[in-house]
Amino acid sequence: MHRHKTCRQCEPTAMNAAPSATSSDSTPEVAIAAAAKHSGLVLIDLDETLYLRNSTEDFIDSARPGLPARLILKLLEWLKPWRLTGGPPTRDVWRVGLVVVLFPWTILYWKRRVTDLAARFGNRDLIAGLKTSARDPVIVTIGFKPIVSPLIEELGLGKAKLIASRWFNFTDRQLGKLHLASEALEPNSLNSALFITDSLDDLPLLDKCGYPMRVIWPNARYVPALSGVYLPGEYLSKVKRPNGRYIIRGVIQEDFAFWVLSTIALATQPVTHVLGLLILLISFWAVYERGYVDNDLIAARYENNPKLSKAFWNSNVCTSLWQAWAWALGTGALGVFILRSQQPVMWQDDAKWLGVLLATYGCFWLFNRLDKATRVWMYGRLQLARCAAFLVLTPAVTIGVLALGSHALARWVSYSTYRFAGSDSWPQTFPEATRLLFFVVLTIMLVAAAGGTQLNNGTALALFAWCLFRARNEIKHIVLSAKRLDRSDRPSGE
Repeated sequence: MHRHKTCRQCEPTAMNAAPSATSSDSTPEVAIAAAAKHSGLVLIDLDETLYLRNSTEDFIDSARPGLPARLILKLLEWLKPWRLTGGPPTRDVWRVGLVVVLFPWTILYWKRRVTDLAARFGNRDLIAGLKTSARDPVIVTIGFKPIVSPLIEELGLGKAKLIASRWFNFTDRQLGKLHLASEALEPNSLNSALFITDSLDDLPLLDKCGYPMRVIWPNARYVPALSGVYLPGEYLSKVKRPNGRYIIRGVIQEDFAFWVLSTIALATQPVTHVLGLLILLISFWAVYERGYVDNDLIAARYENNPKLSKAFWNSNVCTSLWQAWAWALGTGALGVFILRSQQPVMWQDDAKWLGVLLATYGCFWLFNRLDKATRVWMYGRLQLARCAAFLVLTPAVTIGVLALGSHALARWVSYSTYRFAGSDSWPQTFPEATRLLFFVVLTIMLVAAAGGTQLNNGTALALFAWCLFRARNEIKHIVLSAKRLDRSDRPSGE
């Protein structure tokens, strides 16, 4: 999706927060005039100043193929090896180094790409001002020299002195621009220098220069590398349910846990079975998450007061429909293959799973376009898909089916209460305790109809224990807040 993108000042630290003011803050017009007239040394920042994007991110974005590069960088973000080399300032050393080592052709592709990037994102007004100056500027950046050199050439400033970080060097990034500039320039030359930058990270160098100017350029954008590559779950965790752990708590500990517990007793190869279900979960959520994207887009377009997270308006998360379906179909085929690893894989199984995905997508599409009162009745079908989609490929024990039904019903009750209550926020509905209650009631009915033999397996105990564990906090709240009317204290004399 195409929405507003944040500048660098907002992105690394506090998304959606306004950049802090400093005593050196200035306007673009004043900075351009100063750059043209200043007779002394003129220092210019590169990223989001001279070049209205981030050169490091754009270089990494040039890595091809994009999906493997994105997955490798995602793994790097989880491992955070820069904690051993000086912290976040050295993060890009690792990221760029990994791209250069694993995707060495990126360097050649970058050199071909900079012509277009410079033409599109060069700060033309500032560059024109610098070219009328009496002396060539000095470009100071913590970007990497082999990356920024061809870019500066294409910006038409090839004669400018360049101060930049070196490949695979942690020290340059740790010490920052002030250290780099002090090492490269004449002693005391900064005292009369004009320095134009956009970044709060440059405060040490701003304080050192005689004429500091911090400018936020209106067209500057920080676009994370490979943000055009789709990853399942990213929209859910960053936009739909930001600042939370919904994938772990709401998908893995809820949906997936019940998928596994309701079927594991029938699996001849438990490890393979769980792995296959996990991959099917990714396939299903690639489609289901796309329903959330569509839901937000419809709300933004047609609702008077849409309930959208702040991240919806400024996120760079990729929501490509075709990429989402590519993930869904690819992981779906892999999941079916793994589940059928001990059997011949038949095309009918792939067709069944494709049918589930298409039906879920169609149901969500219709749900998003219905009025809110009617959505209540469609919501139950969506929850049934979340809870039981996998049953077209693998059987579940009877008590497991009851648990899955209880799971879907509890969510439907919570949503219907929210809709019919007419509240702007979700009421306290205790969905975990409701699920436990449904499960117990349905189990009692099953025993009454078919006898206790249905409970003579570990699945019933595991499901009950998991439901009880998940509902523990809600049960505690219900018990502690309960009061007996016949034992309430009365005022004396009554």
